[in-house]
Amino acid sequence: MTRIKRGYIARRRRTKIRLFASTFRGAHSRLTRTITQQKMRALVSAHRDRGKQKRNFRRLWITRINAVIRENREEGVSYSYSRLIHDLYKRQLLLNRKILAQLAISNRNCLYMISNEILK
Repeated sequence: MTRIKRGYIARRRRTKIRLFASTFRGAHSRLTRTITQQKMRALVSAHRDRGKQKRNFRRLWITRINAVIRENREEGVSYSYSRLIHDLYKRQLLLNRKILAQLAISNRNCLYMISNEILK
């Protein structure tokens, strides 16, 4: 009986997986089984951390806004982040937290003007 040569489909699948894991260290980039395990693990971590990154950035923006708003205490009036956001919603001003945080860092006077206008 003549020898039957296998097709290229399985080899093509393995090389595709190897390209994904080419930067991993040790057996994680050399052995097919561990490569597939590490690929699954990497994709799970990437999916989980995309949501975590959004949460972390939102926390950072809130902290920056709160720090700058609390710093601006005129005539003993204490103003906080939660009151600022509440007043923004009441006035129907559509400024998201990212923009407010950028204003807090780059142009504090503009943020102070916005908060003073809302208070009136």
